[in-house]
Amino acid sequence: MVPNGWKKESLSDVTTVIDCKHRTPIYVEAGIPLVSPGTIKWGALDLVSPVKRVSKDEYESLMDHCTIDTGDLVMSRNQSVGIASYVETDEPFVLGQDTVLIKPKKVDSKFVFYKLQSEVVQRSIIKLAGGSTFSRINLADIRKLKLNFPPLPEQKKIAQILSTWDKAITTTEQLLSNSQQQKKALMQQLLTGKKRLLDKNGVRFSGEWIHGRLGDLCAFKGGSAFKEVYQGQSMGELPFIKVSDMNLPGNERSIEYSNNWVSFETAKLMKAKPFPESSIVFAKVGAALLLNRRRILSRPTIIDNNMMAAVPSNAADTEFLYQLLMAIDFARFVQEGAVPSINQGDLSSFKLSYPVVEEQQKIAAVLSTADQEISALQQKLETLKQEKKSLMQQLLTGKRRVLVS
Repeated sequence: MVPNGWKKESLSDVTTVIDCKHRTPIYVEAGIPLVSPGTIKWGALDLVSPVKRVSKDEYESLMDHCTIDTGDLVMSRNQSVGIASYVETDEPFVLGQDTVLIKPKKVDSKFVFYKLQSEVVQRSIIKLAGGSTFSRINLADIRKLKLNFPPLPEQKKIAQILSTWDKAITTTEQLLSNSQQQKKALMQQLLTGKKRLLDKNGVRFSGEWIHGRLGDLCAFKGGSAFKEVYQGQSMGELPFIKVSDMNLPGNERSIEYSNNWVSFETAKLMKAKPFPESSIVFAKVGAALLLNRRRILSRPTIIDNNMMAAVPSNAADTEFLYQLLMAIDFARFVQEGAVPSINQGDLSSFKLSYPVVEEQQKIAAVLSTADQEISALQQKLETLKQEKKSLMQQLLTGKRRVLVS
């Protein structure tokens, strides 16, 4: 259904869709960037990330069939099909293979950009591409895309509103990135002793750190086999977590939820022993190991045999140990083989220096505060994205109309 005052138009009626040249360029080490499907993201066109570059002569040969202006769009026909970036610079670039240039003629370019992002248009594109975002869409199908357009003043107003949300999202993303970089720098200083904090009396810690091994701070132990017959229970006395449970909402830092629960009796039958509260768990095999995710147990919990737990010793503060393990890239311990894996012996014998528990607690408090700031920004960012998504659904379909002065 077309909203009152809107018109349904083919993309080719309101824009000019220009294909790239279908030949492999001659690349140079430094030159004019080539935009390929892999570098196209929703937002301003990224001309920094592309590693493929061409000479000026090659650029002129590949781009002699079109001119590019601010406000044009570049769309991917392959990989992430239907994703588009808008041009906001006069810096030259080359259209790589499987990209198309969209030049708005009698419509607002930003409105077209947002319209292409809408769920209904993206569903149409994926359907035309064969049902997958990693297929290819034909140029003719792009030109035949049907879109509903309001009058030009309304297009501009809608684009202006959505651009305001994008600016808020971009600002929050930058704040988040800055906070993450600041925390990384803090970890490097505090976990190595380069920067010392004040004790409870306001005096800076000065004692020499203990030279030892990671095994001094915790005991590493693997999990238990989880027979399928015992899986699938949503209630019980003990959570039995798998690697995938680390991805559950609410489990970003500590394990609060589990897809599987067992009784004490079932745990005994499986000879599966729960790890104590405050143990730190992580993947010990597979690609998940390389993601370097750590989680703190909030209650006694059984873990499956694809996971390992670090049980803090009396020499360690749990929060400090968590931050320390987050700072260590477990890829350095990976065993050779088809499937990445680590063993507890290599982890335990890892040499390091660490402070006394009182200083550990001070360090952990500072880093935990940084984590809270990062978490708050992540939540704000997610809220902004969801609100923008809802607003797009209303504005781009005409369900909610805007006032145009």
